[in-house]
Amino acid sequence: MPTPCHILVESNPVVIYASRNGSPDKVLPILNQFIQKFWQERETAGENKDTPECLVAQILVRFGYEICEDDFSNLKVGVNYSQDVNYLYFISLDRQITVWVPDDSYHNNPVLGLKGCRQLAGDQDIN
Repeated sequence: MPTPCHILVESNPVVIYASRNGSPDKVLPILNQFIQKFWQERETAGENKDTPECLVAQILVRFGYEICEDDFSNLKVGVNYSQDVNYLYFISLDRQITVWVPDDSYHNNPVLGLKGCRQLAGDQDIN
């Protein structure tokens, strides 16, 4: 059964959509490892300019390989939320990943974004 999800990055309007493999047990181990490496590379390079943009680009390229399993037809980017997602992953610039589950209000009106979702307990600290 497919489990669609969104990945969002603070301070960036891009909405990443994956139509399958979006459950927390699949996404979080890969995403946590990827994000930790991303921040290490940024710190090593002393780079902090355009971090939200760089993070979105690298999620698409590097994380995309992991989550898509060589079939990129299930990955897309836009600025609109999809009605069918089961989870939304929000990556904040303070290195936190929060997992959100859409409520009925979201499914009826995905424009609500995170406002139409409830946050799952146990945020992921990626420091």
